[in-house]
Amino acid sequence: MFKSILVPIDLADTDLAKPAIATAATLSQTWNGTVRLLNVLPMTPVMLAEYVPADFDEQQRQTSEEALAIVARESGIDAARISSVVRQGGIYHEILEEAAHMKAELIVMTSHRPAMRTYFLGSNAGHVVRYAKCSVLVVRH
Repeated sequence: MFKSILVPIDLADTDLAKPAIATAATLSQTWNGTVRLLNVLPMTPVMLAEYVPADFDEQQRQTSEEALAIVARESGIDAARISSVVRQGGIYHEILEEAAHMKAELIVMTSHRPAMRTYFLGSNAGHVVRYAKCSVLVVRH
């Protein structure tokens, strides 16, 4: 049923992502599907550009790719069925773009319990749920 699963991960809080990864692992094994881990890097603010090295964005990307490779190895998912990608930009926008690019059939993401501020401002998970063209499973942490 779900042959391609996208799992967005915040590398600053990998413990938060563990329930989503475990869920994706189970679903991918059940349906013999693939899992793609995604990390979204924020754009470097223009005001900070003169204070960081010229290759700062590339260093950030490389660090994120290495961290995602570790998460993938520790996921328990067969290496042939898991991949990872790093994108740069707005979080929910890049999640939706990657889902469209890979033709994801399911996005599995973790979300904190709702707080009053998210009812008014919306969260990244909320935006993904509203605008994704595929199914979205939000695993509560």
